[in-house]
Amino acid sequence: MRSQTAKDDGDAGTAADLRQSPGDAVRVPRLAALILAVTPLQPIQVMLERMAKRVARSQPQLFARLGDHATRRFLIDPLDLPLALLLAPDPRRLRFSAHRRAALPTYDARITATFSTLLELLDGTLDADAVFFNRKLLVTGNLEAAVSLRNALDDYRGNLVDDALGALGVLSRPASLLLRGSRGPRPRV
Repeated sequence: MRSQTAKDDGDAGTAADLRQSPGDAVRVPRLAALILAVTPLQPIQVMLERMAKRVARSQPQLFARLGDHATRRFLIDPLDLPLALLLAPDPRRLRFSAHRRAALPTYDARITATFSTLLELLDGTLDADAVFFNRKLLVTGNLEAAVSLRNALDDYRGNLVDDALGALGVLSRPASLLLRGSRGPRPRV
């Protein structure tokens, strides 16, 4: 059962609208999505937890910026991947985990877009308001919590993607190059 915090607040369009979004030509390569579909979740969980803990250690003020919403659960739903990510930013029990689409966990707010759009929002190359109003980002559930998360991320000092990838050690540089190369040139929104 999904959280009933803000049942239908601000549902802007549907996930199908996002898939049809013109100008959003950069997507995760099909091979990468197929590999993720068959990869066991455990190694993905280990990497996600390491990345979340690294970011939390380097910028603990993120939790203060979330305020009461630090205990909310955010489902990050990249449409072109076979899994979704759950962020539970509670500083006492931080969780960042991957889930198969057939077994999505409960959440308070769901943030849906293509993987490349979500990635560019995280690294600050896209403006969240513009992407939302151009219907390339769908937010459902507790909008107040989602806006709080967005504001916390906007205040992040540095590059969140690079900082998180730093938790992968020797794999951080190749992972960064892979992510940047998969995006290619993209028009601004």
